[in-house]
Amino acid sequence: MLMDIWERARSVFPGGVNSPARALKHLPRPLVAKGAEGAYLFTDKGRLVDLCSAFGAIILGHNHPRVREAVIRQLERGWIYALLTEEEVELAEAIKRHVSSISKIRFVNTGTEATMNAIRLARGYTKRDVIIKFDGNFHGSHDYVLVKAGSGAATWGVPTSAGIPAEVAKLTVVVPYNDVEAFRRAAREVGDRLAAVIVEPVAGNFGLIIPDVEFLKALREETEAVGALLIFDEVITGFRLGLSGAQGLFGVRPDLTTLGKVLGGGFPIGAFGGRADVMDLLAPAGPVYNAGTYNAHPVSVAAGLAVLKELETGVPYEIADAAAAKIAEGVEDAAGRYGFDVVVKRMASMFQLYFKKGDVKTPDDVRQSDERLYLKLHELALRRGVYLTPSQYEVNFTTAAHTKDVVEEVLRALEDAFKELSLQR
Repeated sequence: MLMDIWERARSVFPGGVNSPARALKHLPRPLVAKGAEGAYLFTDKGRLVDLCSAFGAIILGHNHPRVREAVIRQLERGWIYALLTEEEVELAEAIKRHVSSISKIRFVNTGTEATMNAIRLARGYTKRDVIIKFDGNFHGSHDYVLVKAGSGAATWGVPTSAGIPAEVAKLTVVVPYNDVEAFRRAAREVGDRLAAVIVEPVAGNFGLIIPDVEFLKALREETEAVGALLIFDEVITGFRLGLSGAQGLFGVRPDLTTLGKVLGGGFPIGAFGGRADVMDLLAPAGPVYNAGTYNAHPVSVAAGLAVLKELETGVPYEIADAAAAKIAEGVEDAAGRYGFDVVVKRMASMFQLYFKKGDVKTPDDVRQSDERLYLKLHELALRRGVYLTPSQYEVNFTTAAHTKDVVEEVLRALEDAFKELSLQR
């Protein structure tokens, strides 16, 4: 008898998956993808409206024709050269047009690579060793950012993952998100060892947490005052919240910016860029090393150019943002009618719901949400053909393929899911 796909996966992959977020531990087994088109995933559970959107990497919808055509054209010419191409220059120029803080840029392959190299570059520029990050912000899976906070305003980092030396983690100070005074105290504590502050300008890895603009301004003021660099991690928000990202919306200019997800149109890419005097320290121009055979991979670059050209029309943003607004409104309405205390946070085409009273402005607020109810809602929605993001610590994303008809389909499914959830209490 042939082995089941889940049995086969567990026999070859740790935990049966190649990324923990795919495990869906509240369900007996993960979903198995068969294909995707527009707003839909085709899986072993049937057709599903996709509100996870590859954790934000998809903004035009799955298998978008303009992206597919661009990729096919590139494949017909070849797919790896390890040489400079005109297309990667064109993509960099397009990014510069829209993100004014970026004068020069380096393409890499993932958001993790982008943040890792931005931190290395900041240390090389300042000749300092300590960085500050924020509780609830995720910057990839490298050693310097896989640390968590303890008690107090600032905690010298302890490893979140096994395999990270404690001495490495101690070079990262963790501070509460959206807390100006805690940040200023931490910056003073670190003093002249502070190389950089790295932040998600809109937190999208602990649910959705929208920052106070004064918080972001304080980061800019303090880093300038002490000679440290400010790094905006816009791997999620870059080209998701508009062509200029979160920094354009809030009017705060970082020294370095990291990008990914939307930029690649569903293909692997990362980038970090910023001030020319900082970026020119990168090899081969300077002493800070970064290299990669797959940096600026031609297929990812082709997809990225196609995505940006579509986004520049403005139409995808109009559709995706309106869809998220309608779904967020519908969730709040349905939850209230069935007796649930639910808070929905939304920004552009990003949204998340929390089973709690009161606002959500910090990771502690997120932790107060009833995760059990969220996971049960996820399961009930899945049975009705809607794939919500599989954790309250992730974010839902709409795309240009989430048209009015798709939104109505989602709202009907969630209405029924909330109704059944109320009967199970």
